[in-house]
Formats: sequence, structure tokens, C-alpha cells
Amino acid sequence: MQKFSGFSIIAKALGSNKGWQAQWRDASPKSRYDVVIVGGGGHGLATAYYLAKEHGIRNVAILEKGWIGGGNTGRNTTIIRSNYLFEESAALYDHAVKLWEGLSQDLNYNVMFSPRGVLMLAHNIHDIQVFKRHVHANRLAGVDNEWLSAQECKDYCPPLNIDASTMRYPVLGGALQRRGGTARHDAVAWGYARAASALGVDIIQNCEVTAIRRGASGAVTGVETTRGAIEAGKIGVVAAGNTSVVMDMAGLRMPLESYPLQALVSEPLKPVVPCVVMSNTIHAYISQSDKGELVIGAGTDAYTSYTQRGGLHIANHTLDAICDLFPDFRRVRMLRSWGGIVDVTPDRSPILAKTTVPGLYVNCGWGTGGFKATPGSGNLFAHTIARDEPHPINAPFTIERFRDGVLIDEAAAAAVAH
Repeated sequence: MQKFSGFSIIAKALGSNKGWQAQWRDASPKSRYDVVIVGGGGHGLATAYYLAKEHGIRNVAILEKGWIGGGNTGRNTTIIRSNYLFEESAALYDHAVKLWEGLSQDLNYNVMFSPRGVLMLAHNIHDIQVFKRHVHANRLAGVDNEWLSAQECKDYCPPLNIDASTMRYPVLGGALQRRGGTARHDAVAWGYARAASALGVDIIQNCEVTAIRRGASGAVTGVETTRGAIEAGKIGVVAAGNTSVVMDMAGLRMPLESYPLQALVSEPLKPVVPCVVMSNTIHAYISQSDKGELVIGAGTDAYTSYTQRGGLHIANHTLDAICDLFPDFRRVRMLRSWGGIVDVTPDRSPILAKTTVPGLYVNCGWGTGGFKATPGSGNLFAHTIARDEPHPINAPFTIERFRDGVLIDEAAAAAVAH
């Protein structure tokens, strides 16, 4: 694998930028693999990377029906945080944050992780009570979170409007996680793809899975794809909003609903928003990219769908909310919008587990929290596949919790409406 460094970049520049290698191998499928990962998004790529790096399993294929990073990984608002309410969730997401902090060095690829802080606004007494509960629970769990007054929110994010006389939902305070922030979604996908490929993983694009094969014992034996049959000892499904469709091929019904989730970006501006600002009450959140664009996210649409688009009224409502919070942005023009498909469980927490089908594993149900969990999710899912048992961190996130009633209800911690 070609190493990146300041010296190599200068040397290539002086040589007319000739000699750069392809970031990863665009492989053709082999007849058999030890592990097949269905889904070439961030979680699937991370899973394959950690299987190869930490468990020595390198005969691995990633099957992506489109192109790498063409799903939710390239269709999100890149927010990273771990200030979830319950200890199980806080441990899961904080595991990811710790990996984020050293990910660029680990992958030798700049994922542009920026721990600029995530500020979650409170607009009423209920918000204040909920967020203070989160702050106390996080501190007991060893996760950083702190309560700010309205003026302290303004001091941390100067363009924020806290004038109660001009707002429908005045800002009464906020919870701040300083270790939270953002990363570059494309760079995360490319970095994991490059590192996994260098360890021998086959990345196979434009290869849609059409069936999951099972043997006489009920265990998986491989998959049928648009590029032929592939045998596999183990199959890990990491298909986000399409997980229900893929798992149905193995005869499993998943406790999931898929919804469109929209986002949009503005024209580039000079640096003006120094952190991530989120508001569940008015269903909007905002940050600023390194290119200067205001990155704005909405709540999920009210209807289930597998389409990567949503209703225009949701985006309009979100922009109304942003203009209430940041009046100075009212004349800023929007450049583009997009939608992703989020898979939502009844308790709004993920499923990261082995299934009742031997050799079949599933990673799904992240809702609006998928991107932030990418390195932690892949690391723990790789452990689960390699050892056929969960890591202690993801052990609570089974499918069986819905049967047994051992739920991890994080609906209030999602920070957007879903």
C-alpha cells in the first residue's frame, strides 16, 4: 500500500503528480471466501478491515450493489458523538469515538476528524430535564458531557440566536460534548477501503446479492449475486436501510422500518459555525464543512420508503428552524439536497449480533446514528463474526432483546425526530 506523508505529497507534486497508485483494488469475485460482507458502506468496510487486521481473516469479500460509499456513508451529515443515555449505548458509541481519535493514523489516511464539540439545545422545561439527566448519566459512565446556560451556548457558538423575544422556541440552555465533532464521510469510506484492500480483502462493486444459500443443516453456504454464485463460510449483512430485504433472503424477518432522512448544504461561507448545533425540538441540526458549506440535517420523513429522497416540506420546515436559530443565515442560498435510507428498530438502538441462522450475522438498526458509530461498529462486528460470539460492548444489542423485552430505548437521545 502506498504510504501518505508530507514528503511523498511534495515529491509527487514535483513530479507532475505522476505515479499515484489506485486507492484500492477493484476486484472480481472468487468462487469462495471465508467471510462475505454484504454492503460496501463505512460499517461493512470497517468490518472487513478489522477482520483482516485484528483477527487475521483476509479471505474476505465486500459485495456492494452500487459503488463504495454510494449509500448512507456518502449521504449523511457526518456528526460524531457518544452522549447517549443508557450505559450500553454510551459504551458502544464511546468505543467508536476513541477509535475516531486515532483513525487517520491507523489508516494512514486523513479522515478529517474534527472534535469541535456537539451542542444539543434545550427549548423547554422537558428538554432541560432530559438533557441534565443525560449529562449526569454520561458522567457516571465516564463519558464527557456538560450543561451550559443559554448565554454559555451563545459564547460557545456566537451566531446562535438566544433572544427569546424573537424566537418561537427560545434557547434555554444546552448539553455540550466537547469530544464530539465531525469527519469527512467520503474519506472514511476511502480510507477503510484502501486499508482493507491492502490487507487482501476483495472489494467487489456493482455486485448485488440476490439470494442467500443455506445448506441442509440450515447454515449459510454462500450467496447468489448478479455476478455469479459465491460460496462463503460466514456472511455478515451490513446493508443499512435495505437490511430487511437482504435478511428476508435467509428467511429472517427483522424488527426494522426504513425511512427517508434528508439533508442539504449551502453555498460556501467563511468560517462562521464553530461546532455542531442540534435541536430535537425543532428537528434541525447544523455544522460547517471544511469547504465552508453549512451542512443541515432534518428529522426523518413520516412514511416508510426505500427511496433515497424525501418530501420537500421536511426540508422547508428544517430551514425555517435553522433561520430561527441563526437569523444571519436567512439570505444564504442552498446548493443541493439529498436523502438516505435509515433503518430504525422499535427501541431506536442498533442490532449488532449473530442470528439464529448458523454463519449469518447482522449489523443494522442504527437509525440516524450510523456514521458516528462507523469504526466502533466495524470493530465489534468483526469480533462477533471472527469469534462467533459478541464482544462485551455489543452483547446487549441482540435481536432477542425484542422478544425478551430487554430494550435499550434511546429515542430521546437520537437528537432528531425518528
